Amino acid sequence: MTEEILINYTPMETRVAVVENGVVQEVYLEREANRGRVGGIFKGKVVRVLPGMQAAFVDIGFERAAFIHVNDIYRTPADVDGDSKAVPNIMSLVREGQSLVVQVIKDQIGTKGARLTTHLSIPSRFLVFMPFANHIGISQRIDGEEERDRLKGIIKSYMQQSDSKHGGIIVRTVAEGVDEAALVKDLAFLEKLWEGVSEKIKSVSAVSIIHQDLPLYLRTIRDSVRDDVEKVKIDSSETYKNVIDFVRKFIPEAESKIELYSGERPVFELYGVEEEIQKALDRQVQLKSGGYLVIDQTEAMTTVDVNTGAYVGHRNLEETIYKTNLEAAHSIARQVRLRNLGGIIIVDFIDMEEEEHRRQVLRAFEKMLARDHVKNKITQVSELGLVEMTRKRTRESLERMMCEPCEVCGGKGFYKTAQTVCYELFREVMREARVYDADEYLVIASQEVVDRLLDEESANVADLESYIGKTIKFQVESLYNQEQFDIVLL
Repeated sequence: MTEEILINYTPMETRVAVVENGVVQEVYLEREANRGRVGGIFKGKVVRVLPGMQAAFVDIGFERAAFIHVNDIYRTPADVDGDSKAVPNIMSLVREGQSLVVQVIKDQIGTKGARLTTHLSIPSRFLVFMPFANHIGISQRIDGEEERDRLKGIIKSYMQQSDSKHGGIIVRTVAEGVDEAALVKDLAFLEKLWEGVSEKIKSVSAVSIIHQDLPLYLRTIRDSVRDDVEKVKIDSSETYKNVIDFVRKFIPEAESKIELYSGERPVFELYGVEEEIQKALDRQVQLKSGGYLVIDQTEAMTTVDVNTGAYVGHRNLEETIYKTNLEAAHSIARQVRLRNLGGIIIVDFIDMEEEEHRRQVLRAFEKMLARDHVKNKITQVSELGLVEMTRKRTRESLERMMCEPCEVCGGKGFYKTAQTVCYELFREVMREARVYDADEYLVIASQEVVDRLLDEESANVADLESYIGKTIKFQVESLYNQEQFDIVLL
């Protein structure tokens, strides 16, 4: 299996696509306005304590107060009082108005605020440092007992020799086979980083950010560039330089994989990522055989329905159903990753009579989901052909990030936000500028999009005009919906 990573950077938005064997498997999106959330460490203020829920709400500067459960609040040995498994009353741990150092572990999703913890952790390339823990953990994906013992021994030896008096370590999957010098370098880096964070915790006031994780493109390099990644293509020269500086300092063996893309066609268009993103926003997914999937996201869960559609098979009904379900299993596993579906997912396969067919479909589904780096759990096929699975959710799905409920249809559907349309429009202008030579450009769009271009995005419009060396004019078309726009070359 060959894997490539594509990074599309603009000042307002970064997008990353993971391509396996020429097929887009995952898409990540980060907007500059929403950076520093998951993994960010904040000094917040407790605004409400709910004894009945054993939880509290904490103001960390987001539009909604964030949520923390009693199990996510660090307890000192005095709090434990001899029974580490006993759950104390949250009123004994926090009070309203109290300052609390917390870390975001789950982004705001829908109407739910962000999820917090006081069990802080700081990741690096090979390790995760936990300042309030005292154990050493090894990733479950590292199978060999000899390798696990080797890694544990290196960490133990360093921590015994180090001046550091506290802290736990988790060894990440990418550390498998890494030499001692690289691991020790990572440990020293994490200790130094924690010293800086500790000093800032003491000096900042409540409702302040203390530490934020790396931007998306550097997190991708740190976490996803493994041996099976052949190339990382970046379409921004400035981002490319930042990545090269980063890998030379922390991952020198990965430098040969980093490549600056300077082609005329946008890199996401060249690899078909733009088309896949558009398809990932559709409710219906076509299968090559003629069957199709229907994917519906709700507040409680995501449901996937499998249908034979135009596929009639060649032998008999059972064989037709089996082939459709088998193809659907591969497609669903990919769509789960591509759309970043999380929480409870119910898959309604077409009913199969033969037990062997059920087993084969489930095996294929499990095999495809095993490639997913996000933790997931799957059940057996029920008598009704239903498969229940859960997938860890730390951020919004692709649809929820790029779209908003449609007021016209009463919230039953979605359409792209004015912000998303503006960024698509910017990319289209840049594409036109590469291909055609025009004196100026006229953008025709809906009132909402033009208003945003002239207000919130005015600075980005000015930067774009400077970049392409041309003037951009705007015209409102009242008959256009929010997703429609045209670019006229003058």
